[in-house]
Amino acid sequence: MGGNRPSLNALRALEATVRLSSMTAAADELFVTHGAVSRHIKSLEEMFGIPLLLRGARSVQATPEGARLATELSSAFMLIASSVDQLQPGPLTLSCSSTIMMSWLIPRLGAFHEQHPDIELRFNMNYDRIDFVRDEISVAIRNSMIEPPKEVIIKDMVDEWIGPVCSPEYVAKHFAAPIELNQCILLASKTRPGGWTDWVKMSGLALELRPQKSYDHFYLLIQAAACGLGIAMVPKILVLDDLRSGKLVAPLGFVSGRFKIVLWIAPHLRARHEIKTLVDWLTKEFRKPGMQGGSIDPAPIKLLRAALAR
Repeated sequence: MGGNRPSLNALRALEATVRLSSMTAAADELFVTHGAVSRHIKSLEEMFGIPLLLRGARSVQATPEGARLATELSSAFMLIASSVDQLQPGPLTLSCSSTIMMSWLIPRLGAFHEQHPDIELRFNMNYDRIDFVRDEISVAIRNSMIEPPKEVIIKDMVDEWIGPVCSPEYVAKHFAAPIELNQCILLASKTRPGGWTDWVKMSGLALELRPQKSYDHFYLLIQAAACGLGIAMVPKILVLDDLRSGKLVAPLGFVSGRFKIVLWIAPHLRARHEIKTLVDWLTKEFRKPGMQGGSIDPAPIKLLRAALAR
């Protein structure tokens, strides 16, 4: 095929601009100036003889031709990156939320490094959707409520068990029989506003509860509960070590919730030895005794039902 070929830099500038809906954001991602991105895209438009972008005062929008080209370019760039990774993979990167990292993963990392001292492990703090190639992520710990990327390999870990937790002092003050949750300060996370409703439903209780205070992140919610500011609705995995140490108590136990803890595995890295090692280790850790609800005595829920029936 004859004729001029567009430059790779120009094609990258177009793909990033359309994906991010911003030349400025594209320039930041590509480590070039806004002017360079603009010139690259203009050169493509002159070469093809058609407009690729509709330029607004604060944003840009792709024309149908520009959108179609950008979509194909995104796929092509991902294929290039994944092909390179298979021959020369980068560092192993695990993505998880800040709370999972602080409350569950860090206390267990020493064992991983001791068992696998030759594996370099990096971290990505994120609890939402990701692009494995662009974000250079190998494995992600996620809640099943989050929509996974296309073609990702999903491995179920454990059911997510949920329940109310508070400080020992708070339970001593507020949980004398009969139990009155309506007289407690109920705490929730803004990332899981329906937590109390889910717990009531899964517990089979005839009760309507609304949290009085919300925190932006689970780690703030857990700290608030530990400091005696109220009783928090949390997934058990996030407070397992605090329960074992006595920092927190779960006066009503835990029930199986609507969601699962899952792993997302980058499809183009599935055969990598370090990936298999990390996935195997995470699987063993997630499935250790106590991670779900088997070791929790169901008596607290029975006690609550009895109190409500009075």
